[in-house]
Amino acid sequence: MIVLALDTAGVDCAAAVYDSGRNTVLGEASDMIGKGHAEHLIGIVDRALDQADMELSDIDRIAVTIGPGSFTGIRVGVAAARGFALSLNVPAVGVTTLEVMASAQREKTPHRPVLAAMDAKRDEIYLQSFSSDGSPLDTPRALSVAQAQAFAEGFDGEIAGSATALLKPDAGGDHTNTFPISVVARLGAAASPDAGKPKPLYLRGPDAKPQAGYAIARRV
Repeated sequence: MIVLALDTAGVDCAAAVYDSGRNTVLGEASDMIGKGHAEHLIGIVDRALDQADMELSDIDRIAVTIGPGSFTGIRVGVAAARGFALSLNVPAVGVTTLEVMASAQREKTPHRPVLAAMDAKRDEIYLQSFSSDGSPLDTPRALSVAQAQAFAEGFDGEIAGSATALLKPDAGGDHTNTFPISVVARLGAAASPDAGKPKPLYLRGPDAKPQAGYAIARRV
């Protein structure tokens, strides 16, 4: 199965073409752009396809990161994945950024449970724990820093993500939210398309809200 993986959930805009039968990434492209994923994504996809020496019509499945992450970026990626899937008549699957971080960490520390934790700001942390074989032990959720710290105290395993320093003050190294596109592709190949079309995973509402009291009366 040939999988086209997309990631626009963070500062990167990335795509990869992955052959699940050979467990090989055939082509990948990634730019750290911060914003503007909608304008860059198609070019990134073209670069990954060119590197793989494949056409879009060769793709059997689309995989995309669904969050948590950038509110706008996630919408761009999910919309693109669903559009590609519809035009190619192939399934699309969603992969959470938390499971991507946990899987990437297990590659460094095999056979260890992982707590994926993202600093969501505003005194909140997005987190989810996974067993040593990658199975989720709970659901993605947003907790206060104090609640997350209490949970982490009883967790026997590794911690990955930008909230690592908040949960483990003595942790050294650089702890950022990274979603390797090769991991997205591999998880997407293993995911079941029976879960339905990918949709954004938002653990809290958008920062921008409509102003109350400024509605314009409709003229009849």
